[in-house]
Amino acid sequence: MTEKDGYLMGTIDRQKLKVISVVVEKKMKQWEAAEKLGISERQIRRLVKRYRKYGDEGLIHKLRGREASNKISKEIRDKVVDLYSEKYKGFGPTLGQEKIVEVEKVCMSRESFRHVLLEAGLWESSRKSKKHRQWRERMKYKGEMVQMDGSHHDWLEGRGPWLVLMGYIDDATGVVHAEFHDYEGTKPAMRSFKSYIKKYGIPMKLYLDKHSTYKSTEKETEEEQLAGERAQSQFERALYTIGVEVIHANSPQAKGRIERLFKTFQDRVVKEMRLAGVKSKDEANEFLRWYLPVFNRKFSVEPAASQDMHRVVESWDELNNALTIRTDRTVRNDYTISFKGKMYQLKTALALKGRKITVVELLNDRMRLEHGSERIEHWMINPRPKVKITKIRLKKLSVFRPVKPAKNHPWRSGMNDYVAL
Repeated sequence: MTEKDGYLMGTIDRQKLKVISVVVEKKMKQWEAAEKLGISERQIRRLVKRYRKYGDEGLIHKLRGREASNKISKEIRDKVVDLYSEKYKGFGPTLGQEKIVEVEKVCMSRESFRHVLLEAGLWESSRKSKKHRQWRERMKYKGEMVQMDGSHHDWLEGRGPWLVLMGYIDDATGVVHAEFHDYEGTKPAMRSFKSYIKKYGIPMKLYLDKHSTYKSTEKETEEEQLAGERAQSQFERALYTIGVEVIHANSPQAKGRIERLFKTFQDRVVKEMRLAGVKSKDEANEFLRWYLPVFNRKFSVEPAASQDMHRVVESWDELNNALTIRTDRTVRNDYTISFKGKMYQLKTALALKGRKITVVELLNDRMRLEHGSERIEHWMINPRPKVKITKIRLKKLSVFRPVKPAKNHPWRSGMNDYVAL
């Protein structure tokens, strides 16, 4: 047996060689060899015949060492490598293979595409060990629980401003809703949640992290302590008003579905927007309106039960009134209040001197003043001019200090008489 034959011969072939050689030497019956190798006696007779005629090579399969009939040609491999290097550099095997098939019309499986990249040195295989965590089963109904979070990332890769993706994913189906905003705060959270409600309805629960936007960091007031309540953020208060239960995750892994979604989007969406030439927040949101339906059709799953637990909005006025930022201010003696560095004059017949009223900030950046159920007319006034304090420099008063005579001064030596010339 040559070195090449030994290389082509696998473990099973070596086992066959050992058994068949014993059969040829008539030290083992054919039926015994068939039992040991798990094949029929007829196949044993064929192997014995081939072994006697061709020796060790007779036990190697005829197709061993030949190129596969469906092997990808060198021209296609070179074309894929050139396309990846010039147009799809940095794309992962899954997304890159999709673009090669859908856009470039090159028929190639994901695994073949990955092997081509590995052979060309354009991709490195890596496997990371992860800490084991207990698996949580998906919710049964659509709308039963929705995970929400904000992802800070250079989504436009320097072509535009740094944006935050406010993302939502239904726990039962994996259906995704998302919007780009300038920052992660109360108003972006409310605006994106209102957009979600317009499309799907009001969910039962919202799964959030402990960001200051979603969970208040302030201490409870005396009223809240007496009522046994904890301080709420503006977003929590709004959700409580419209009947959405808030759940705060204790770790990023607890809301792993939304975290994995952001990881996927930071790979796929960034590259898709690069190909589409997106350069601004408005263009990015317009892109999402086209991209999300395609993504959901491809990756969402059927829920365990067909019932949709989203609630229909009964009154949009009540919803808009709930999705507001509310801040208390005390009315001064001249019936004015100060808010965000501006002064407002109140026009009301109510006796509000020294009482608190509520400043309501709407999502359209307008505001109104309320006292209970009463709305208060107001207008902005010029603030009082600041008194300019002039610094007066006082001259330092000279202090008389007696001169201390020297040691050899006549006063010290007692020589006070002058010699008359």
